[in-house]
Amino acid sequence: MARVMTRIALAAVLSAIASAATAQTLNTIKTRGVLNCGANGTLAGFGAPDAQGRWTGLDVDFCRAIAAAIFNDANKVKFVPLSSKDRFTALQTGEVDVLVRNTTWTSSRDTTLGLNFTGVNFYDHQAFMVRKALQVKSALELNDAAICVQQGTTTELNLADYFRARKMKLKTVTFASADEAIKAYDSKRCDGYTTDASGIRSEMRKLVNPDEHVILDDVVSKEPLGPAVRQGDDQWFDIVKWVHFAMLTAEEFGVTKANVDEQLKSDIPDLKRLLGSEGKHGEALGLTNDWAYRIIKQVGNYGEVFERNVGQGSPLKLPRGYNALWSKGGLQYAPPIR
Repeated sequence: MARVMTRIALAAVLSAIASAATAQTLNTIKTRGVLNCGANGTLAGFGAPDAQGRWTGLDVDFCRAIAAAIFNDANKVKFVPLSSKDRFTALQTGEVDVLVRNTTWTSSRDTTLGLNFTGVNFYDHQAFMVRKALQVKSALELNDAAICVQQGTTTELNLADYFRARKMKLKTVTFASADEAIKAYDSKRCDGYTTDASGIRSEMRKLVNPDEHVILDDVVSKEPLGPAVRQGDDQWFDIVKWVHFAMLTAEEFGVTKANVDEQLKSDIPDLKRLLGSEGKHGEALGLTNDWAYRIIKQVGNYGEVFERNVGQGSPLKLPRGYNALWSKGGLQYAPPIR
């Protein structure tokens, strides 16, 4: 028993030493006084400034949740608009602390770019949009079609794979940005347009006559979208990961911006740990024990963030689908805080 305890104690010491050696990001952010968040900048519902210049979106609110956990101030965020081409370099070089920009988690990105994905904050899939006048019911009818797509993305690679796997001919028309691609499609330079289904819903609003277009039901690929951080700082990786889990846990237990103060009085152990009145789970992350309370009070739970940005309370009106909680038929699932 003594040997076991000694080994456990030694492991704890080694873990603490490793954590101290790598826990630089949080200290840098605290010293700077603001979180630098890499965002999209042009994708309504996920990350873009509104008419008044205030950033809004599901990804934007995730960055605000991180800031709330660190500073107790969700507004201490500097949003850095990044293109698909520049997003990874900006994170690798330290221009941003975290990348929260509708970015697909893939094996190569997770292993060769010096990055770690912290989870999936939006489950999506790639789809096609075409004009209703073409009377196309399935992507299988797009043989030899010209498809507009943003270059240098997994979208472009998936498009080629989809046609190759089905022995269909493809005319790929690539553009440096999503904005250029959708404009080209709208001007009839292409028969179809492809990106993530949620992105198509957002980009459709830029078309001259959105009602003249349709999103096909075909699923081109899985698109798990989520935040990424630099490799080598386990503490920061854990913080970003558990911010998402805390927001999911809050939704699962019905804790909202409106009732979080009342829920502080709860005797339910799970809620006490979530809100910081029991245990030292915040301190384990390098934060205060009320870190999750701060997130919920200032930003809301995952469901609230989803609904106001991309759900029924937004112009996009996306269904929860795979992004519903696991208990409601979806894939969103959080490990326990304990």
